[in-house]
Amino acid sequence: MVYSQDQDAPIGERIRRQRERVGMSRPVLAGLVGKSAEWLKAVENGRLQTPRLPMLLRIARALELQDLAELTGNEHAVPVEVFAGERHTALTAVQAALTDFRLAVPDRTASIDHLAARLRQAWTVRHGSPDHRTQLGAVLPSLIRDAQTAARTQRDDRRAARRVLAGVYQLADFYVAYQPAPELVWLVADRALNEGYEADDPYVIACSAWGMIQALRDSGRWEEAIALARTSIERLQPFLELDTTSDEWRGIAGALEAEIAYVHARRGRHGEAWAWWERADNVAKNLGPGYRHVQTSFSMPVMSAHATTLGVELRRSSEALKASKGFDAEQIVSLPRRSRHFIEVARAHFLKDESIAALALLVKSESTAPETIRYNGFARDMLYQMTKQPPSGMRQDVRDLCRKVGLAS
Repeated sequence: MVYSQDQDAPIGERIRRQRERVGMSRPVLAGLVGKSAEWLKAVENGRLQTPRLPMLLRIARALELQDLAELTGNEHAVPVEVFAGERHTALTAVQAALTDFRLAVPDRTASIDHLAARLRQAWTVRHGSPDHRTQLGAVLPSLIRDAQTAARTQRDDRRAARRVLAGVYQLADFYVAYQPAPELVWLVADRALNEGYEADDPYVIACSAWGMIQALRDSGRWEEAIALARTSIERLQPFLELDTTSDEWRGIAGALEAEIAYVHARRGRHGEAWAWWERADNVAKNLGPGYRHVQTSFSMPVMSAHATTLGVELRRSSEALKASKGFDAEQIVSLPRRSRHFIEVARAHFLKDESIAALALLVKSESTAPETIRYNGFARDMLYQMTKQPPSGMRQDVRDLCRKVGLAS
């Protein structure tokens, strides 16, 4: 059956038409995007609000659509691949390491201490390299396989091996994120959590939960994300008042509180978002200006950056820009995180139709860490919109930046 795409048709109706066009049942499509059939029915019938852009993107991918305009009309006409990004050259090798380990025959077992040292070095590379994704892609396949082998064959200290393997999966989460393979995000997040539980380590569980919470948030599963964060914090709580507890435990607790703030901002709850941000910010201040959590980058500067993100997610661009002026972004140690912050400030300017300022921030992001902007859907979307209506006299500047981030202009 062929449907005419009425430009006035609501998005829910468009989703239903496209689903029926390809002969996909409601439970199947819902399962592909991590939601229930009841949720999808409510969206299609208009009983729930329109899904946010990341969820629309997941639906478009599941339906194999080439342009989001098939779901949104002219409200947000953008090719799916623009927002989704591209496939990194090492993704196939990383995916193979993640998915074929059960069939591999281990021929050696690396020492736990050596694996932990390799993991620490990989984290340093991840945060300190402009081409962080390429650097991770080079080391992850062997690191994944060796850590998996150690966890399966270690006899003397299997808990320690599982802690390291969880850390490797936590690192892999940064690599697979924002690539056109969302199933790998769920895979590594689930495995990291599983290894944390197997190690029976509240700190490792909390670090692994941090990645899963982001996956849940981006799928619109807000209550699950908040519940997981709060449960993880509660598990840490008995240890946080002990003098013998490492500050890393307090840092991940603060990072989880910041994630709760982010979830509330994504769902448009202003008061709750800022209340949880203040809790996390107090943790960062108590840890002091020299503290930074290695995995999450939780720190005083990053909490200031989070304030900008909250303003953007809440569609309060003035709040976001005010927050961005309250600190020096150069204080963000992690180059990828600093680059992402510039993108968030650009989003705030773009919301105010200040495309010249937005373009300047995107240029700054690209010069800081090119592989951050190259895989950031919000940045790519802004650039795509600018190609259609560039700032006055800056058409060539837009084209040059599009070329650098892999967008045809």
